[in-house]
Amino acid sequence: MLTELKIENVAVIKKTDIFFEDGLNILTGETGAGKSIVIDSINAVLGERTKKELVRDGEKGAKVTAFFENISQNVRNALDELDIEQEDDGALLISRTVTADGRSSCKVNGQPVTVTMLKRLGRELITICGQHDSQKLLQSESHLGYIDALANCQGLLEEYRVLYRKMQSLRKELSALDINQAEKKNRLDYLEYQINELENADITVGEIENLKAEKAKIQNREMIMNSLYSCHTILAGDENTAGLADSLYSLSSFLAQLSDYHSEFLPYSESVTDFKYEMDECLSDISAKLEAVDESDVSIDSIEARLDVLYRLSKKYGSTEEEMLSYLEKAKEEYDSIAFSDEKKAALEAELASSEKEVFDLGCLISDHRKAAAIRFEAQVSKELAFLDMPHARFSVDFKDREPYENGLDEVEFLFSANAGQEEKPLSKIASGGELSRVMLAVRCVLTGNTDEGTMIFDEIDTGVSGRAAHKIAAKLREVSFGKQVICVTHLAQIAAFADNHLLIEKQSDDIETITKVKKLDGEDRIRELARIIGGDVITPATLKSAQELIDFSLTS
Repeated sequence: MLTELKIENVAVIKKTDIFFEDGLNILTGETGAGKSIVIDSINAVLGERTKKELVRDGEKGAKVTAFFENISQNVRNALDELDIEQEDDGALLISRTVTADGRSSCKVNGQPVTVTMLKRLGRELITICGQHDSQKLLQSESHLGYIDALANCQGLLEEYRVLYRKMQSLRKELSALDINQAEKKNRLDYLEYQINELENADITVGEIENLKAEKAKIQNREMIMNSLYSCHTILAGDENTAGLADSLYSLSSFLAQLSDYHSEFLPYSESVTDFKYEMDECLSDISAKLEAVDESDVSIDSIEARLDVLYRLSKKYGSTEEEMLSYLEKAKEEYDSIAFSDEKKAALEAELASSEKEVFDLGCLISDHRKAAAIRFEAQVSKELAFLDMPHARFSVDFKDREPYENGLDEVEFLFSANAGQEEKPLSKIASGGELSRVMLAVRCVLTGNTDEGTMIFDEIDTGVSGRAAHKIAAKLREVSFGKQVICVTHLAQIAAFADNHLLIEKQSDDIETITKVKKLDGEDRIRELARIIGGDVITPATLKSAQELIDFSLTS
């Protein structure tokens, strides 16, 4: 529900706060006072296009802020979809700023968003029913959603969409197999060449790094041999000199003898003994390395040749051994897929036929539900139109069969005829503003309670109507507003008298500027405004009495 609208520097509105309530909110005011500016401001926070002309003359920018409470589950889902943080209390704050050079910025709960994101959210927050054919009710693609809401077939639709996506996936998979024999042979030959090349290479993970390390050893073989021989000599000694290992053994023995008499030498004896064991292991490893180097027959040429093979393959199949082996597995899978495509194609065709039947059967069931709901919908809307002084009007739901798509097997459009003998036409083609207003209201009355729409705004729904029809429109507006929020801009006192919350939009001028203000009307102020609507600027006791009678009538209707 929209609870507050703050408008700053929008056209003739300098700054105003408008507070809306549950039920029927009525906006009245003289022509040119700024009622349309309020609607334009609401459109701005719903993500509709704005122009720099929206900015009040002489100001750097305009700003509109809207505060919502008790947002619906559809709005919460849209916020999740757009990854916008939600408040725990169900509140929502939207602001939009338009600069004098036409640039626009939007925020939702303080988070910057794009106009596209704002428009997606706005569709769930407010539905504006105006005189033009741009609103959701007059878009034929939205009509199916209304019928589905009445048919209560959302569960079936979700099941259908799962089956439909599976069918599309099978069609795509089958299409990928549908290549001609020449292409098939060429592809198999190419894949076979790649598989043989990679398998013959016998690639192992880590081989390149190991080869590079082995190459570095061979290139530094002389230095390594000298270091190994020197270490061996130091540890083992030669014919002229005792090695470090023997010296450590002697040192350990002498320290052990001393420790028998001087205990402080015992730790040293033990440390030297441990160190001697480590040096013995080191000497053993050095001897093994010397023996391995002497026996190695690996040449640097063979290593470089192997690295060249791996480097060439890496250019074609992946920079690492893992990537090359992964390419090999994928090539094998594709080879098998093509080689056995005839068998696989037959299996897919059988599975697709079964899937198409499931989609068609469930689509037909959904269509039956829709057509049954449409019959009820037609009768209910026609009944509402008769109440709204259109006894000869005809309203129908036109179904067209089509190939399966994500919404089933049906395309739906609302058709309407205002007069007996007149051909029914698409709702979007209706020319008369008065007829269109009443059709929209009738449809809303029927849909109330079946859709999770938020605030509904009727912009001058009274166009082209008066008298008894106006009274009936007012009664229906109140009916639609039960349990919901309805905002209505009107020029008719019969409708304004039914307001739960009556707001006056008035323009004030002096020699310097013109500004528009909005204020809530109660008591005598409200009676005088209704009298002004009835009789114009000259308010008489008769018009005041008529205004009071309208209010009294609204309370008993």
